[in-house]
Amino acid sequence: MTSRDHHVALPADYPAHWEADVLLLDGGAARLRPILPDDAEMLVDFYSRVSPESKYMRFFAPYPTLADRDVERFSNVDHHDRVAFVMTVGQQMIAVGRYDRLETDEAEVAFLVEDAHQGRGVAQLLLEHLAQAGRERGIVAFVAEVLPDNIRMIHTFRDAGYHLDRHFQEGVVHLVFPIASTDTSLKVMGAREHRAEARSMARFFEARSVAIIGASRRQDTIGSTLVRNLVLGDYTGRVYVVNPAADAVAGLPAYKSVLEIPGDVDLALVAVPSEAVEGVVRDCATKRVHGLVVISSGFAESGEQGRARQGRLVRLTRAYGLRLVGPNCLGVINTAADVSLNASLAPLMPPRGRVGFFSQSGALGVAILETVARRGLGLSTFVSAGNRADVSGNDLLQYWEEDDATEVILLYLESIGNPRKFSRIARRVGRAKPVVAVKSGRTTQGVPVGHAVRSTRAPQAAVDAMFRQAGVIQVESLDEMFDVAQLLAHQPLPMGPRVAVVGNSDALGLLASDSASAAGLVVELSVSLGAEARPEDFERALDAAIDNPNVDAVVAVFIPVLDSSSEQVANVLAAVGEQSDKPLVSTFLGRQGIPELLRVPDLAGTAGRGSVPSYAAPEAAVRALARAVTYAQWAHRPQGSLPVFEDIRRSAAHDLVHRLVLENPDGAELADDDLRQLLGCYRIAWEPLARVSSLEQALEAAESFGWNVVLKATADRLRQRPDLSHVWRAIDDPDDMRTAWHNLNAVIDDPEHADFVVQPMAPPGIPVAIGSLEDALFGPMVSFGMAGPPSELLGDVSYRIPPLTDSDAADLVRDVRAAPLFFGYRGSEAVDVACIEEVISRLAQLKDDLPDVERLDLGLVLAGAEGCRVLRASGRVHALADVRTDSPARRLAEAVGGDAGGS
Repeated sequence: MTSRDHHVALPADYPAHWEADVLLLDGGAARLRPILPDDAEMLVDFYSRVSPESKYMRFFAPYPTLADRDVERFSNVDHHDRVAFVMTVGQQMIAVGRYDRLETDEAEVAFLVEDAHQGRGVAQLLLEHLAQAGRERGIVAFVAEVLPDNIRMIHTFRDAGYHLDRHFQEGVVHLVFPIASTDTSLKVMGAREHRAEARSMARFFEARSVAIIGASRRQDTIGSTLVRNLVLGDYTGRVYVVNPAADAVAGLPAYKSVLEIPGDVDLALVAVPSEAVEGVVRDCATKRVHGLVVISSGFAESGEQGRARQGRLVRLTRAYGLRLVGPNCLGVINTAADVSLNASLAPLMPPRGRVGFFSQSGALGVAILETVARRGLGLSTFVSAGNRADVSGNDLLQYWEEDDATEVILLYLESIGNPRKFSRIARRVGRAKPVVAVKSGRTTQGVPVGHAVRSTRAPQAAVDAMFRQAGVIQVESLDEMFDVAQLLAHQPLPMGPRVAVVGNSDALGLLASDSASAAGLVVELSVSLGAEARPEDFERALDAAIDNPNVDAVVAVFIPVLDSSSEQVANVLAAVGEQSDKPLVSTFLGRQGIPELLRVPDLAGTAGRGSVPSYAAPEAAVRALARAVTYAQWAHRPQGSLPVFEDIRRSAAHDLVHRLVLENPDGAELADDDLRQLLGCYRIAWEPLARVSSLEQALEAAESFGWNVVLKATADRLRQRPDLSHVWRAIDDPDDMRTAWHNLNAVIDDPEHADFVVQPMAPPGIPVAIGSLEDALFGPMVSFGMAGPPSELLGDVSYRIPPLTDSDAADLVRDVRAAPLFFGYRGSEAVDVACIEEVISRLAQLKDDLPDVERLDLGLVLAGAEGCRVLRASGRVHALADVRTDSPARRLAEAVGGDAGGS
């Protein structure tokens, strides 16, 4: 039972945001939620299945049954000082974990896991979510008492990544540990998340038995197509067909239901009407099927009724421990020889290769696979996720990271449900394997039919920056994606931007050189062999270019001439490409892909390493090479590290924001004193100022600052008016102040609403702006640019997603086109860039730590040679309505009908 599926009347104080779908270590799903009084019967049933040994480990004494008073106490909690979570699969509780606050800010924590589910990481998940709840409720440390023989539970606490204080007393191991998230604990959770999600995907690709539910004897149906593709694709496992109205389908015996199949079923392909899918899910759960691929349409893509049906489908599959690809999808493919799984509607199995492909679009899936085959690219695995209600690109990234058969990852994304998690995973995966992504709807940020993602205020520049920060190679089209992929899959990475162009056409050679320069590459060598060039001329020129220490990559251009053999030139290109440790790309006869003549076959007979990719035009070859250069530079650059500031007072900042949110449930702008206190918790110094509304107040403020002050109008309408003077500087006595006051009041319309402030003069510097906001989709974001309208109008603003490494902060500063101003532009004095980066890092940590800070902007920071000073700041707090899409405690994204929130 879950509170959502059975419409339980929830107590007013029930923390619904603590509910979560979770993945266990073996890849199975489960439901985790706060306990409810109505769970009493389920709790008793659960306890009856727990072994006497496990009960003894929990209670330190024989405890065969729960007394009524125990059931009452365990199932009734206040969700504050007494918190308990249950984990369920289907209609059964499989575990319970709880904490009870002690007299201090500590709480005693304990777990009980059904024996059949021990070893699946259940206790670890309960601990993560209890710690997350405890942090929300002001708990700073957990206390646990464990019998020495309970090795598994001791390991659960020890391996969580927290610092344990452990001692032995009266036959019991006493453990105390703070529950604040640490780098170690986050890495532990990330490693477990990776293992669980990778394993859940392996269940699809490595299925040893497949059932087609909805198989049909009619040749033009989806069910018959699935059967035909599995069988003709030489699937090495067992195939079962389910059709209640037939005795046999395609020569295979038909079963009335999946429950009648005599053997195990790993994977179910579902092609029944949408209204019948939920019943199929229940049957598959009873049969202990691992995963579902729902080809059926009629879900979120069909309207509100379908969206509601899809939401129920996702919750049902997860509640029963299954993962779901689709609905409304093309299917999944694994080309490995020992599997050969074509569980899709694609009529042809793609050639085996080293590229993994994830597509959100089912409609484009067949066209994508046809293009792959035509180009001779070769795939390891393929997934078309359709409406992407559960399994997402993030899951596939986790799988491909460990998959030896996959060396390059391609993503066709129509929407991004969880960019924060995507960025975190892609950044790690990209260090070993290039990730190439094409994002449709870039100009509109539209959400395709069948997908539902959180709204976002982030501009497209922020989306692009997220890809760059994660090292993802973002391309503009599917054609460009394949252009880049065929280079990455078959040639070594370029170690720099220096290229040589070798060809037998002056015109195409010049075009290649011009394109290379425009793409940011450096043409070190251009060799024109002339129209009469022979194969041996090509060989000598190519060898010389590759041996040149000033060349990192070679572009070969060949067009046929009457007395030259294309096949002989192709043999030269193939031989050079196979032996070279530098990438070689070509425009060979204007062909696109990996032509047969340029292939170096691998053991499977498909294009292997060393095969030379060909492009229809030199521009495409150079563009692909430039993408590879950018990626290689990112991949080989030091990753940087998260800065550690020992002087940050997180607890005080959290308490301040919590108080402000309680006082302002509808949100509020931060008052100066509160904003200064909040910034001070992160040691961001905001220069003193005094808000004034009269000349007398201005004089008093200047006197208190010891003069040498500025008087300025800070109203937004005036700061954005470069034609108006709203600042009077270097005021050093009362007469200067009177002059400044009267002049500014004379120039400014409606001076009563000019928001005048008096502030001490700051040393000269370059005005920059550092901003942060909480986005519903992206979570925390940090921006940087020059202060003022020009940067805003020209879009010269850079973005990053926290947490930021020191390298991220440095890139944020250098990404803006105005960055040369900071480094001694035209002989000017260089500014203290390290100071800017430190302020960025501190603000990024503040925003990462405090999601209820909706916005915090350092609107004017003067960066000079001796440091930087924050002169203007503003902020707003508002209680976060939903948990971040990448919360510290592991959870699957919420099923909201159209999108589970993955990439």
